[in-house]
Amino acid sequence: MQSEFKITRRPSRQIHVGKVAVGGDAPISVQSMTNTDTCNVADTVAQIQALQNAGADIVRVSVPSQDAAEAFGQIKKAVNMPLIADIHFDYRIALRVAELGVDCLRINPGNIGGEDRVRAVVDSAKDKGIPIRIGVNAGSLEKDLQKKYGEPTSDALVESALRHIEILDKFNFSDFKVSLKASEVFMTILAYEKLATQIDQPLHLGITEAGGFRAGAVKSAIGLGMLLAKGIGDTIRVSLAANPVEEIKVGFDILKSLHIRQKGINLIACPSCSRQNFDVIKTVNELESRLEDILHPMDVAVIGCVVNGPGEAREAHIGLTGGSPNNLLYVGGKADHKVKNDELVDELERMIRAQVK
Repeated sequence: MQSEFKITRRPSRQIHVGKVAVGGDAPISVQSMTNTDTCNVADTVAQIQALQNAGADIVRVSVPSQDAAEAFGQIKKAVNMPLIADIHFDYRIALRVAELGVDCLRINPGNIGGEDRVRAVVDSAKDKGIPIRIGVNAGSLEKDLQKKYGEPTSDALVESALRHIEILDKFNFSDFKVSLKASEVFMTILAYEKLATQIDQPLHLGITEAGGFRAGAVKSAIGLGMLLAKGIGDTIRVSLAANPVEEIKVGFDILKSLHIRQKGINLIACPSCSRQNFDVIKTVNELESRLEDILHPMDVAVIGCVVNGPGEAREAHIGLTGGSPNNLLYVGGKADHKVKNDELVDELERMIRAQVK
C-alpha cells in the first residue's frame, strides 16, 4: 500500500562510518550500543554479531579505559561491521582506538582536555579518515550552561552543541555528525529542529534514557517519528533498558511505519475480537518469533475475520483472512488457497520463506 504522505529529507553533507554512508542521500542507518563489559572480548563480540544478525548497520562500544581500548582492538578484528568508540575525558584513549582501526569517535571535544589534546585527536582523525560524533546529552551539560538556563532546555542543548562544533571548526574538521539527546521528548524535538537549520552535518537521532522496553519504544517512536516525518535525521538509535537487539527491531519498525526504509517482515495484524476465526495473537507472536532472521522486506497481513481481512490481504505480499470452515491465503493480491487453523503458522512460514529465496 502506497503512502500519500511524502517525506522530504533535510539536505546534509555525507560522512562515512566505515562502509556505511551517513547523511546526504544515504539510507537512514540504524544503530545500537553494546552493554557488555568491553574488556570481555568474547561477550562483546557475541553481542555485536547478534546486533548484526538483527540488521544493525553500526554498533557503538563504550571504551572507558586503556584496557578497554586494547580489548576494542581485538573486538574490531573479530567483527566485520562499523564500530564507534564512545570516549569521555581521556584523549589518549581516542588516539589509541584510532590506531586500532575505529570507524568513528563519539566524543565531546570540550571534555577531553585542553586545546593541544583536542588538536591531537582531530589530527589523528583527519589522518586516518575517521569521523567524529559530537554527543550532547541533557544529563551532562556544562556547569555554566546549567547555571545559565537553570535546567536542561532545548536552547541549552543547542548552545552546547555549537560550542563543540566551534572547536572542530577551529581545526578545520567538518567530518562529523551531531546528536542532541534528552529523555524529555519535546525538548529533544525542539533541539534538533533548531540545530537542523544552523549546520549541514548529519544528525544522529535518539531519545536518551527513554526507559524500559514498552515505554522506551513508545517515547522513541513519538520523538524520532516526529523528527523523521519532517525530514530531520540521518541515523538513529532507540535507547532502551532492554536487550540491545530490541533497539534494532524497534528502530526498523519506526522506519518501516514511515515508509522510509524496509527491512524484514512488516506484520499487519488485527487486534482480534469475537469475530476471529483463529487465535490472531498467538499466530502473530509465533510468526514474529519464527521470522526474526528474515531481513528481506515483505508485507504480511494476518486478519482474523472476513470484515477487513480480504482488503488487507490483497494489499500485502502474503495475506491471511479468517474464514469458516477454513481460512483463506492470498499471494500477490489474489486468493491462493485455503488452510486449516492447525496449519496456519507452518503454512505461512513456508510461503514467506519461499518468497524470499
